[in-house]
Amino acid sequence: MSRRSSGLIGVWAEAQRQQQRTQLIQQREAERRQRAYERDAARDRREQQAAYRQHREAEARRRTEQLEAEVAALQGLLATGCRAPAFRMASLVRDERLEPFNPGTLAHPVPMPQLHQFQQQSSGWTLGSGRRAQAEREAHDRYTQAWQAAHAAEQERLRQLAAYRQQYDRWAAEQLAGIRRHNGGLTELADALRAGDPEAAVEYFSAALYASTAWPEELPRQVSAAYDPAARQLVLDWELPRYEAVPETKSVRYVAGTDQDKETARPATQRRALYRDLLAQCVLLVLREVYAADEFGALESVVVNGFVDDHDPVTGREAQLVLTTVQAPLSAFSGLRLEQVSAVDCLTDGLRGQLSARPDQLTAVRAGRRPGEVGGAGGVVSHGGHADGEEEPDLFQMDPIAFENLVAELFRAMGMEAVTTQRSGDGGVDVEALDPAPIRGGRIVVQVKRYRNTVPPTAVRDLYGTVQDKGANKGVLVTTASFGPGSYTFANGKPLELVPGAELVELLHRYGLRGRLGGGAREAGVPAQRGAGRNAGTAARSSDPAADTVPALPLAPPPPVAADRNVLGMSWSGRVALDVCALVCEGNRVLSEDHFVFFNNPQTPDGSVRSRPHTAPDKAAVEVGFDALPRRADRLVLVAAIDPEADPDADLAGFTDARIRLLDAAGGEIDQLEVSDGRAGETALVLGSFRRRPNGDWKFVIGGKGYRGGLEDLLREYGVEVA
Repeated sequence: MSRRSSGLIGVWAEAQRQQQRTQLIQQREAERRQRAYERDAARDRREQQAAYRQHREAEARRRTEQLEAEVAALQGLLATGCRAPAFRMASLVRDERLEPFNPGTLAHPVPMPQLHQFQQQSSGWTLGSGRRAQAEREAHDRYTQAWQAAHAAEQERLRQLAAYRQQYDRWAAEQLAGIRRHNGGLTELADALRAGDPEAAVEYFSAALYASTAWPEELPRQVSAAYDPAARQLVLDWELPRYEAVPETKSVRYVAGTDQDKETARPATQRRALYRDLLAQCVLLVLREVYAADEFGALESVVVNGFVDDHDPVTGREAQLVLTTVQAPLSAFSGLRLEQVSAVDCLTDGLRGQLSARPDQLTAVRAGRRPGEVGGAGGVVSHGGHADGEEEPDLFQMDPIAFENLVAELFRAMGMEAVTTQRSGDGGVDVEALDPAPIRGGRIVVQVKRYRNTVPPTAVRDLYGTVQDKGANKGVLVTTASFGPGSYTFANGKPLELVPGAELVELLHRYGLRGRLGGGAREAGVPAQRGAGRNAGTAARSSDPAADTVPALPLAPPPPVAADRNVLGMSWSGRVALDVCALVCEGNRVLSEDHFVFFNNPQTPDGSVRSRPHTAPDKAAVEVGFDALPRRADRLVLVAAIDPEADPDADLAGFTDARIRLLDAAGGEIDQLEVSDGRAGETALVLGSFRRRPNGDWKFVIGGKGYRGGLEDLLREYGVEVA
């Protein structure tokens, strides 16, 4: 029994072992298959990852190569452009050969039927003679009908052909007439170019630049042009590419660890150098295109101002910022081999042009002559941008550099040689001019102030120092604003000339240039009707040494006086030339320089005090509206000073028997006010002052204080700044 049980247990145990071995084998096989699958999957993933990585790396290399190609194209712009064919007038000539007349299917006649074709259709019939004859008649009838239809179709074809030919002949005549007009216009244009016609030069050279094949499509080509026939000079404004044209990225590399492209930035110094080189190339290429197109000998020099449209970093306003400029004479340019030059060196050293040191920061340079500054009938033509409008430019809104160029153009229009100076290191000189006139001519240094408020006397003093330092014959200060009495006083007797805004506008218009002061006659501190220079000739001035015996009569009757105003007429004895002036003061301080009425400021801003023509026996006169004086004004001071131009060595010893006549609006004498006589050695004198009393009335107080330093010393005491 026990052996039998032992045998059953052994069989059972063996079966268990077999089952376990089978399970183990199956498990190991499954594990093997799983490992094989995982290896295959891992290999596939590695292959996919390798392919993906290769793709990303290839894409990064492609982008890097594209960046390098862009930079290479920018670096080779000038050399590539020089290989482009030069613009020629012949390229504009239209061929008179027209497309020949081609009537198409109308050229082919309609095929006419033949009788035998219809007879052949009946040749196989084996009928009797009667039936044959009938068949022949039917064949002939069919032929006749077919011939008539074909003949009608042919007549219609001929009609359509004739109409089409007539239409073609009209079209050809119009085309040929247009071509001949166009080619005739080109002949006239060529003749006008040879004759130096400004309009023809502007049209031709602008078209040459705009149609040039030397410029890549992605670069701007906005151009404004004007032509000076006297100088045979073409003046251009050419739009430059922006800083973004130079790629900021130098290279691209794929980083597998982060699965991202890593861009390597181009060093700032390298990018800036590339941009400056690109700007220089653009200007040189413009010069090349223009001179290459000049087959008529119209040009002796070309001015190119390269600009970008952007916000001025100084003002924040939209402006054309000139980043490079050059004036290139033909004699200097013709000897250049542009394919071999270093663009920056050629522009700045070879042609003595200007190129911004930091164009990436929009640091502008002083522009050369601008198209809008060229006078004459040639006008300004613009392509790719806006042409100059009819409205005159507002001098207050004008870019300071453009304003300096306009002033230089004014001096050139007046017959002088004039150039603008470098923006930095100019030694206080904005424009240098040379007057070729004998005796009175010579070297002139010019300072330009685009101000809205009165120019301080310190500017006049600085100009005088510059004149002495530069050894110039004269100094000229030009402004859009005005000058105060201190400035005119300092300028007296010195080689200085002051040109306020009103006189500047008058000069611009006189010499064919454009400019206005804001929107009206009186804008931001520019007094209306202000005198233009010391010789403006106001009425409160007597410069006739013999005025005590021969009164100076006005050229025209004086204007009427308003009913609420008075006239202060001043007279004296003695052969002395005087300036009589008035100061509106608070205490012993003038309210402002504009409240000092003198020969170059004939009235206060509110018009309450003004100079007026005098009548005998007076030698000077001032009109006053006492009730119209500013509320804080409590004094109206009248002063007299020797005119240093009329009699620089005189003093007030000859100023005697002086009086002020107080007149009403009708000219009736209300009172006579005595004033002190002058004294030897003194050159300026306070005649007296009207003082406001608490009740609002005005009381006259005699003066008498004299000054040996002339009007300059007197003004300092009343708070007027004198340089």
